[in-house]
Amino acid sequence: MNPYGLDFEKGNGLIPCVVQDEKDGAVLMVAWMNEEALSKTLETKKATFWSRSRNALWTKGETSGHFQLVKEIRKDCDGDTLLLTVESIGPACHTGNRTCFYRTLDED
Repeated sequence: MNPYGLDFEKGNGLIPCVVQDEKDGAVLMVAWMNEEALSKTLETKKATFWSRSRNALWTKGETSGHFQLVKEIRKDCDGDTLLLTVESIGPACHTGNRTCFYRTLDED
């Protein structure tokens, strides 16, 4: 177990991370973190995740300029999920939408 009491082993080294807007509480996105991504996030105060498709770290906004400045990090009761409260600079979604959750299940 790491000094933050997080259980990265339960998810094979990754834990889900919910990202929430500090102003209105909107859920902006969900991504994955490993211990290295968490360390970089804590160091830079910019949301940094583990990309499963690229198999590499990525800081949100490094190509788009739409950074997420971390205001608070919370862990859930089991220590296997994180909640980041952020100041979002621009949209969170790669589609240009403010949040990745802009569609309902019955939309196509």
